[in-house]
Amino acid sequence: MNIYSDSYKQAGVDVTAGYRSNELIKAHVRRTKTAGVMSDIGGFGGLFAPNLKDYRDPVLVSGTDGVGTKLKLAFLTDRHNTVGIDAVAMCVNDIICVGAKPLFFLDYIACGKNIPEKIEQIVSGIADGCVQSECALIGGETAEMPGFYPEDEYDIAGFAVGIVERDKMITSDNQKSGDILIALPSSGLHSNGFSLVRKVFALNEQNVARHYSEIGASLGDELLTPTKIYVKPILALLEKVKVKGIANITGGGFYENIPRMIKDGLSAVIEKGEVEKRLPSVFKLLRKTGNIPENDMYSTFNMGVGMVIALSKEYAATALDYLRSQGEEAYILGKLAEITDTDEKIKLI
Repeated sequence: MNIYSDSYKQAGVDVTAGYRSNELIKAHVRRTKTAGVMSDIGGFGGLFAPNLKDYRDPVLVSGTDGVGTKLKLAFLTDRHNTVGIDAVAMCVNDIICVGAKPLFFLDYIACGKNIPEKIEQIVSGIADGCVQSECALIGGETAEMPGFYPEDEYDIAGFAVGIVERDKMITSDNQKSGDILIALPSSGLHSNGFSLVRKVFALNEQNVARHYSEIGASLGDELLTPTKIYVKPILALLEKVKVKGIANITGGGFYENIPRMIKDGLSAVIEKGEVEKRLPSVFKLLRKTGNIPENDMYSTFNMGVGMVIALSKEYAATALDYLRSQGEEAYILGKLAEITDTDEKIKLI
């Protein structure tokens, strides 16, 4: 039987390119294999058998996300091996906020034209992200959609599942006034706010290659820096101290994400000076070039802070020492305080 369809190819879908893509990505998928993987790619479903012997009452935690318009940078630079890391990071960084260890990941790539070598680059990044977060890539889908996407463009979405012991889930239940907020630095813009970034810099093939002395790199190199994955340092920290909340600083910046981890009646008091003195150059360049107000910067971007951790004051020094020993330039970002009628859930002072 001949699986090739000339009629389908004339309509814009080359099934043989899909088979070629699958062959090219197999080696990358194998790099992510963990003990629970039960299937190879190509089946109708990815199989994973979690080891539950060390759990009394396990809870599965899931997360899904995409890369957003940061993909436009990949198109402009024709560099596709980093955005897959972003796709994984956006999912696993969410589920570790509950204290969950990532188990497996699935991806969905939709494109205007299936170019196997480009798909391989994308999946190589996805595999890198899975390796960094110690989870397995057990399946996915590449959909060729001519007429829906331009031939040289694509979109990526991902889905991750993790596991946590029920009584070790991170909740805000025991938070109190005086608890400390610790910041873990970001690797840059991560994957948020790129619609504004593209507007500010009027990005095109020419200026994306421009070198800026302020950031010591080309705009393309800086903006394509992958989202940092925090799985290993966070899970290690949870073995050392009791954590009362974790916020992944993604879309919505400080103002949307930090309040999500705080219980009613409390407010986050942020030492803005601590953020500003460590502010990466790309945020300074962005603010200056776009003349962006402070409120808009903090409500759109991570401002150099990728994760915020809440814990009792008595554990702050231990947590900082341990995180720094793991290579994290962690610092005290602020504290929790009782909220008043005039207070908001977050204040920058």
